[in-house]
Amino acid sequence: MLTSHPIDPASASTSPRADEPAGAHALRVACSSCNLRELCLPVGLSEPELNRLDTLVGARRTVPRGQTLFHSGDAFQSLYAVRTGFFKTRVGSEDGRDQVTGFQMAGELLGLDGISSDRHSCDAVALEDSQVCVIPYAQLESLSREFTGLQHQFHKIMSREIVRDHGVMLLLGSMRAEQRLAAFLLNLAKRLQARGFSPRALLLRMTREEIGSYLGLKLETVSRTFSKFQEDGMLEVRQREIRILDADALQALLNGPGC
Repeated sequence: MLTSHPIDPASASTSPRADEPAGAHALRVACSSCNLRELCLPVGLSEPELNRLDTLVGARRTVPRGQTLFHSGDAFQSLYAVRTGFFKTRVGSEDGRDQVTGFQMAGELLGLDGISSDRHSCDAVALEDSQVCVIPYAQLESLSREFTGLQHQFHKIMSREIVRDHGVMLLLGSMRAEQRLAAFLLNLAKRLQARGFSPRALLLRMTREEIGSYLGLKLETVSRTFSKFQEDGMLEVRQREIRILDADALQALLNGPGC
């Protein structure tokens, strides 16, 4: 998402610890540069559990920019943890246009849409060269029944996705254009900060048109709103490079009256 590297305490040391069980070091080193933490639970697990957990990720898959990880209608078999890169999910509307339904970055999951019907209900498209960890869902279910910690974490992930969907519904239903874009930028900054990036310097991988599709706004409205935010001193805008100059002002705008 940005050209800088996140601060990763887990990668500070890659030497085996004296008290580390056999097999734990290899798992820890393999994950030391990965932003995904939700499904990696080596702490507190026994050596047999670590060995089982180490088999969870079936493979890593590279998805070049513009290519699709899965299509709407594809059979659901696996979840995908974004290891590096950035994705968008989209669905086709009745008038033939694509509707962007979300943006996913490193440390987030793709494919949850397929659990209910055993088929994916959207396309997942890479916005830059990306890599995902393939997690076979049947194996995840089996391990979740054995490891209560893994099951609990997976439920937290699903709950987070529900909360995010509710937030988008609120955006589209009750907020003005300026509030929608402010909410989008603040949410993006918060997600980046959680991964060790600067919450003020954003390099957008999506286009203005894709942002508009996600927020229910026309391209012209998105461009005009970015310009207004820059004129008001809240942002510095250089094409896709965005610097948040006044996060408090964006938050105040978001908290103001809606439509």
